[in-house]
Amino acid sequence: MLEFIQLLKQRYQAVLAQQGNESVKTSYQQRIDQLILAEAFIRKGQLIDASQQPLLHMAVVGPTQAGKSSLTNVLLNSSIAGVSPLAGYTIHPQGFCNGVNVDDCTGLQRYFGRFQQLQQNQLSKDRHDCYSLTQNTADSGLLPHGVLWDTPDFDSIDSATYREGVIRAIALADIVILVVSKEKYADQSVWDITASLEELHQPTVICLNKLVEGSESIIINSLKEKWRQGRTDEFPEVVSLYYQKPGGLPSWPESRQQLLLQLANKVKHDKHPRFEQALLKKHWQTWLAPVFAEHQALNDWHELVDSMIQQAMQSYQRDYLNHPHHYETFQLAMTELLNLMEIPGLARILAGTRKILTWPVRQIMKLGRKRLHIADSSYEIALLNQIAEHTLIQLADKLLDKADQSQQGQWWRQVNSVLRSQRPDLLQDFGLVAKDYHLNFQQDVESAAHALYYKLQEQPMVLNGLRATRATADAAVIALTLQMGGIGLHDLVIAPAMLTLTSLLAESAVGSHMHKVEAELKQNQFNTVKQALFVDSLRNKLLQLPEQLSVTTHFNISPDQLRAAELQLTEKRHGLRLL
Repeated sequence: MLEFIQLLKQRYQAVLAQQGNESVKTSYQQRIDQLILAEAFIRKGQLIDASQQPLLHMAVVGPTQAGKSSLTNVLLNSSIAGVSPLAGYTIHPQGFCNGVNVDDCTGLQRYFGRFQQLQQNQLSKDRHDCYSLTQNTADSGLLPHGVLWDTPDFDSIDSATYREGVIRAIALADIVILVVSKEKYADQSVWDITASLEELHQPTVICLNKLVEGSESIIINSLKEKWRQGRTDEFPEVVSLYYQKPGGLPSWPESRQQLLLQLANKVKHDKHPRFEQALLKKHWQTWLAPVFAEHQALNDWHELVDSMIQQAMQSYQRDYLNHPHHYETFQLAMTELLNLMEIPGLARILAGTRKILTWPVRQIMKLGRKRLHIADSSYEIALLNQIAEHTLIQLADKLLDKADQSQQGQWWRQVNSVLRSQRPDLLQDFGLVAKDYHLNFQQDVESAAHALYYKLQEQPMVLNGLRATRATADAAVIALTLQMGGIGLHDLVIAPAMLTLTSLLAESAVGSHMHKVEAELKQNQFNTVKQALFVDSLRNKLLQLPEQLSVTTHFNISPDQLRAAELQLTEKRHGLRLL
C-alpha cells in the first residue's frame, strides 16, 4: 500500500505541474497534501511495528506567529528552540529529545524518507527537505519522556515550500498540541488542518496563547463551535496561556501541570493499523477519481477498438470470403487437386511442357527482376492491407469525435497523437504478418485438396472421368498458350482445367462434400485471419497505445495496479498488512 500511495502522489505532482486550470490545481494540491499525510502515517505504522517500545512523539502545531517555538521552550523548560518576532522563522521540523537519547530515535531517517537529518545549527532557509533532532538537557516537569517537535506554520505565503515537513511532523505525533492566538484562532486554515487530522485519532490539547483578561470564555465558546463544524470527536482540553512580564514567555497554568502526562496514557499504538485503514478509506474515492476517469476512457477505448476490428472482419468476409469473383483460396485448392489428379502416363509430358512454356519468364526473373512472392499478387493480401489502413483511418476519426465530446478530451487527443505516430509501423507489421499468414495457410489449402482427393478415390468412376477431362483441358490450354505466344507468371496453364474440374466436381456424387470442404476452409480462414492478423497483430497493439501516454499529463495507473491496492485496503478487517 505504501508503494501505491507514493506512486499516486508522484502522478498527482507530475500532472499538477502541467495543469493550467486553477480550480483543478487547488484541488490536486489538497489531495497531494492528503497523500503525503497518508504516506507519513503508514510510515509511522512501520516505525511502531519495528520497535518493542515505540517512543512517544508530540508536535506543537499552529498558524504563523501563534507562539509555537516559545511554547516549545516553556514545555522543555529550556531556550533550545529558536524564536523570532518575524513570521516564518521556523521552516524545518525540529525535534527535541526529552528524557530519551537521540541515539534512541532509530528509524526516524526511514520515516522522513528523502528528508535529511541535520544538526540544528546546520538548518538552512535555502533548503527545506531536512529536519533536526536535538538533545534537551533541561528537566521538564510538563512533558512525558519522548520527542517534542516544533513545527513550521501552515498558513503563511511561503508555507507551500515547506508544507511537506509540517505534514510529516504532524503525522508522526502521538499527541498534538495546537497553538492558536487570539488573533489567529478563527482562521480557516487552522480548522482545515484540524479537520484533516481526525482519522489519525491523536489526543489533542488546544493552547490559547497571547490572551488578555476577559476574552477567554468568548474565544473558547467560539473554538467549540468551530471544532464541532469540522470534527465529530470530543472537544479537547483548552489551556489558556498568559504572558509572564519579565521573560515575555507564556505561562503554563499550575492546574494543568499533569495534562500532557495524562494525554500520554490515551495513546494506543496497537490501534494504529485500524486508524490507517480509516484514513485511506475516507479519501480513497476522491484520490482515485481521475484514475477512475482514465479507466473509463480506457474501457471505452477497448470497446471502440473491438468495434473497429469487428467492422474490419465484416469487410473481409463480405469483400473476399463471400465474394463470388474475388474468393481465390478454394480455387487454389482446386489447383492442388489438379496436381494430385495427374494421369501417371501424361504427368511427365505435361510437366515438361509447362517447364518449356515458363522458361522465358524464369529467364527474365534471373536477369534482375525481383522474384514475386507467392503472396505479392494475392488479391486477399491486397484487400487485407486495404482494410487495415481503412480501419486505422476510421479509428482516428472516432478519436477526434471522442476528444470533442468527452470530459477526458485530452486523453483521447493524446491517444490519437500516439496512433498517428505509430500508424506506419502498425501497417508495416500488419503487412508482414499477412504475408506470413498467406504462406502458412497454404498447408490448409493443400489439406482441403487432399480431403477432396481422398473422397474421389472412393468414387473410381468419377475420378477417372475427371482425370480424362483434366488431360483434355490441359492440352487445350497448351495449344491456346502456344498460339498466343506467352504465359503468366504463375503457370496459368492449368486455370481452364481447374474451372472445368470445379464445375464437374460440383455436379458429381461428391458435390455436397466439395461444398462442405469449401465451407470448412472458409471458416478456418476466417478464424485464422481474425486471430493472427486483426487480433494479435492489430487489436492487441492498438490496446497498448494508451500505455505510451506521458505520465506528466496522465496518471497511467493500470486497472491491475488499482485492484492490487484495493485488495490490500479491504482484505484485513483490523487494518493493513503493510508492505
